[in-house]
Amino acid sequence: MQSKQLSKTLSYVLRHRPEELGLQLDAHGWVSVADLLRALQARDASVTREQLLAVVATNDKQRFALSDDQTLIRASQGHSVEVDLALPARTPPEVLYHGTATRFLNSIRNTGLQSGSRQHVHLSADADTARMVGSRHGQPVVLTVRAGDLHRSGAVFFQSANGVWLTGSVPPAFLQEPS
Repeated sequence: MQSKQLSKTLSYVLRHRPEELGLQLDAHGWVSVADLLRALQARDASVTREQLLAVVATNDKQRFALSDDQTLIRASQGHSVEVDLALPARTPPEVLYHGTATRFLNSIRNTGLQSGSRQHVHLSADADTARMVGSRHGQPVVLTVRAGDLHRSGAVFFQSANGVWLTGSVPPAFLQEPS
């Protein structure tokens, strides 16, 4: 299996559908590397441990994390299945960014940013990263999130292993569109 295809497969299985490979994530989203490799091989995807570790190490978005002893793997964030990533609450910077497509702006103006089928809203520390994320969904627009004010109003923030900021939702009052 090519690295890009393996990365997409890992994202799908570790974030959304572990049962499709006969896997069950633990409460914190971890699954055994050995079980994952066996499940992939059972699906005619000959993936070696070395290939898997290379995809984890070289993924440009650092979407995956390995346990310290490299026997467990999980997605860093973006789950639609219920997991507790056991991330400590953190104080966010005053400003974060969210990349989206322009076609979603009317809905966002009305309801703010919602996690939808995922557990959290994803926010970026820089506008360039947010723009890249938004461009995956169409004509991108980068919204500025007044994260410091939102945090002071009671919202809880987390930061995943790959630097993505996570929160439950962002009401419209805390969003600013580009001028």
